[in-house]
Amino acid sequence: MTDVPEPGAETELPRPPKTFADEKGRSVTVEAYEDGDDEPLVEMYAAFGSESRSQGVPPRTKPEIRTWLANLLDNGLNVVAWHDDRAVGHAVLVPYEDTSELAIFVHPDYQRAGIGSQLIRVLLGYGRDSELESVWLTVSRSNKIARELYESVGFETVTRDRVELEMELAL
Repeated sequence: MTDVPEPGAETELPRPPKTFADEKGRSVTVEAYEDGDDEPLVEMYAAFGSESRSQGVPPRTKPEIRTWLANLLDNGLNVVAWHDDRAVGHAVLVPYEDTSELAIFVHPDYQRAGIGSQLIRVLLGYGRDSELESVWLTVSRSNKIARELYESVGFETVTRDRVELEMELAL
């Protein structure tokens, strides 16, 4: 009999920084965001087309992106995925009452390469280190890839409506 860690177990939630090779062989590093230049993130979000936007985010114009991003960076626990000097992913836990809301974004050119999986695991490890107790998110019912990612780290559906699911995870 072998001990298999449950989803969300300590061993599955590394802390930043973490460097890995994505599924296309690119070296990617996930780091905690430090106050500084947010322009690489603005450029990443500006590259999102309408097919890459969900639930109204990210915003469409650079001024709107800067305003939205400033709120996330100032109020949340943030990690950024870097390929060389290019921001290719961003995940954040935003405090909300006695929990935190999770949001995750991967540059369109870097999607389906395992970066989202690493981002979410590193962010949740960072959240656990920061003594967060629970995390929630909403996801479109039609977004099967995202739902499977969230379930793979232990999120469970707590409410359903016609369009979205709300999911929770205890850290």
